Amino acid sequence: MPESKLELDSDNAVYRTLLESTKAIPWKIDWATMKFAYIGPQIEPLLGWKQDSWLTVDDWATRMHPEDRDYVVNFCVSQSKAGVDHEADYRALTKNDGYVWIRDVVHVVRNEQGEVDSLIGFMFDISERKKGEEKLVALQKELEALSFKDSLTGVANRRKFESVLDTEWASARRNGQPLSLIVVDVDFFKQYNDYYGHIRGDECLKQIAQALGLSVTRSRDLVARFGGEEFVLVLPETDAEAVLHVAERCKRKLENLQIPHEASSIGRFVTASMGVGTIRPSPEMESKHFVEAVDKLLYKAKQNGRNRIEFENL
Repeated sequence: MPESKLELDSDNAVYRTLLESTKAIPWKIDWATMKFAYIGPQIEPLLGWKQDSWLTVDDWATRMHPEDRDYVVNFCVSQSKAGVDHEADYRALTKNDGYVWIRDVVHVVRNEQGEVDSLIGFMFDISERKKGEEKLVALQKELEALSFKDSLTGVANRRKFESVLDTEWASARRNGQPLSLIVVDVDFFKQYNDYYGHIRGDECLKQIAQALGLSVTRSRDLVARFGGEEFVLVLPETDAEAVLHVAERCKRKLENLQIPHEASSIGRFVTASMGVGTIRPSPEMESKHFVEAVDKLLYKAKQNGRNRIEFENL
């Protein structure tokens, strides 16, 4: 026995009550006219736009954040034309010029001929989830930054140095550009620690790191702690003349600190020895050999009396 109209209307009322009592926002679009056949009343308290203001897909598109609009609209249209159920995350604009993160879950309804008849779906407010994801991304970036930073001095650590050197080495080899390196070693630092204590020693290294950081000006230049009392500067696209200017600037800035060093045998203040090298990498060369060559120049500076710069165009 067929259901009566009263029973059908009653069922529809029940379904509508269920749909409109959820936090998810139900909607339906007629494919032929691209008009909303229905959208849940929950849309108004969430976005501020009245339920009866959602007339066509243009209302949906224009109430989407401009940065998301093209990609999301093109994606949803292409998937719908192909008859593929899909979902998309985007920022829906609120009437008061804010936005809410939405996840739109879309089901494509076909007619008896297999053609797209309508789209039905649910909008979910995922703002809290997105905030959590953004906090997680920010935390991951912070942890990554910390993993590349020397905990004592605040400059880059050896891991960061090796990563940057590999990148700049490949770039210099590819583009035929010079790459320069300065290795800095604090003179008689063991004696400094023995005389003044490790707390003063740590403070000395912090001051030196800061001075070296002020000696470089370009965003790609890197100052890193190489280990112990050794620091290294990576200077991309820097030729012999330019790197010697930077090395002299480093030397002056360290001298200007005038950190007392009563245990030094070459002066009253803390000084540093430097190995400086410039190279245009060839295809068969490796970056580690460049570092070794500049480190030998540092050793030569220490052998020749310290508080000096030894340079070579490698």
